[in-house]
Amino acid sequence: MDRNLARTMAALTTGIYVLTVRENERCHGMSSSWVAPASGRQPLISVAVDMNHFTRGAIERTKAFGLNIVGRRGRALEDYFYSKRARRPDNLDEIEYEPSPKLGVPWLRLAMAAIEVRVTSAYSAGDHMIFIGDPVGVRRAGRADKRLAGDRPLTSLDLEYVYLGAGRLYRRD
Repeated sequence: MDRNLARTMAALTTGIYVLTVRENERCHGMSSSWVAPASGRQPLISVAVDMNHFTRGAIERTKAFGLNIVGRRGRALEDYFYSKRARRPDNLDEIEYEPSPKLGVPWLRLAMAAIEVRVTSAYSAGDHMIFIGDPVGVRRAGRADKRLAGDRPLTSLDLEYVYLGAGRLYRRD
């Protein structure tokens, strides 16, 4: 990718999230910043997952995922999920979580909010798969952990790097 295009793409601000899946007894999470609302009247959420990432196949098979919104006080989640320690299929053994009430996807206790999402459609988009999903349940942090109440979402502007796809990180100057 051309450096000017990379710098411009890095200027697109995004939130920082952790997508979680549960398949049989295996629980997995991945850092994600490619998340957006997709519809308002019927609330829908879109997420883009690299075609080669373990999470893509798990979402396709289970038709469900957790969307954990990382707050500034939960920055440790971003640090963990971008570390080499997290690059394995069953990587939630070091993270506190609880199963969501309807779909059983992992809700991370350190997330400021979490949504359980049922996948309604999927579209191939270059090197990523875009999943569109219906939010079926929500957990806000104030109830789960008073330390996280009133937190503000972590964004790409809070990080020293931005994910630009295909495993590439753009380091801010």
